Amino acid sequence: MKIDLTGKVALVTGATSELGRVIARTLGQCGALIVIHYHQAADKAQALHKELPGSYIVQADVTQEADVLRMRDEVKSQLAAPDIIVNNAVIQYPRLEVLKQSTADYISQFESCVLHNVLMSQAFVPDMIAKKWGRVIAMNSESSMQNWSTQSAYVSGKRGMDGVLRCLAREIGEHNITVNQVAPGWTVSETRPEEGRPQWYRNGIALKRYGKDQDIANAVAFLASDLASYITGTYLPVCGGNIMPAI
Repeated sequence: MKIDLTGKVALVTGATSELGRVIARTLGQCGALIVIHYHQAADKAQALHKELPGSYIVQADVTQEADVLRMRDEVKSQLAAPDIIVNNAVIQYPRLEVLKQSTADYISQFESCVLHNVLMSQAFVPDMIAKKWGRVIAMNSESSMQNWSTQSAYVSGKRGMDGVLRCLAREIGEHNITVNQVAPGWTVSETRPEEGRPQWYRNGIALKRYGKDQDIANAVAFLASDLASYITGTYLPVCGGNIMPAI
């Protein structure tokens, strides 16, 4: 048994980010043809494109409807309508306490978490419905359950997207399309080593170790495959047991 995405087109938003690059590489290793989305990091997109034979680069601001529709039309004309979309992009901002956080930061998180998922779904799901097969995978966060100090804008955006995607899962499930969320914990990578990461955080993880970016990408690949064909509407923590959703 293996994950085989041969013949599938997978679009990863924010594919030039630390996590996005590993997700794109992993889906490519499973046989998918990768669409590398970027907003501003054109140089990183070109570098990733060189790693992934047959990949295609597309630029867009995923918080803007016109940009997302242009991206859809470009990808369809150059390749094909994506079978898999991984909504990974998010706007970064300085995190402060609620009483100090700018309202602009709450708006940016709504745009990059909620609107991002709405616009991507509206643009790409209709073609999945026509094909009677599709995967919508979105990157949430363990923060949605932690609600730590200074996380309020981020948590509000991630919790909002959770509601949208659970509704979407019910609305399009009859078309053989699954909608799932992966919720990473703090992870390490080649460019973000464990050195310097807080010991107290690792001590709170059930598995007593930091996760790797590849752990997150593996979960995405699983949910993108037919091995997960009967899983939809999930919020899947990949955090070593740092959070444990309860029934």
